[in-house]
Amino acid sequence: MSKHVLHNEFTAIIERDEEWYIGYCPEIPGANGQGKSVDECKKNLADAISLILQDRREDVERGLPADAVQDIVSISSNGTRFCGISVSTAMNSSVKATPTRCG
Repeated sequence: MSKHVLHNEFTAIIERDEEWYIGYCPEIPGANGQGKSVDECKKNLADAISLILQDRREDVERGLPADAVQDIVSISSNGTRFCGISVSTAMNSSVKATPTRCG
């Protein structure tokens, strides 16, 4: 299992198809990219991920009730396996989620 910092990092699966590199992101359905080089493919894939996430965020915000609370959840992981997430918050502040170690 690979170690990921869970902040703005996604898996890129890239395959060669004759003269093109074709990439997709399993965490973000519909995010695909292509290019004549691996770097170009990764850049196009990153652009697709960004556009999809932006569109999803805007779509959710359109449907929020006026009295809904919108906040930020941060998840941090330093490669340590964790079993749960400890969440702390204060009124009108960010939510901080901290992994709790297993066993």
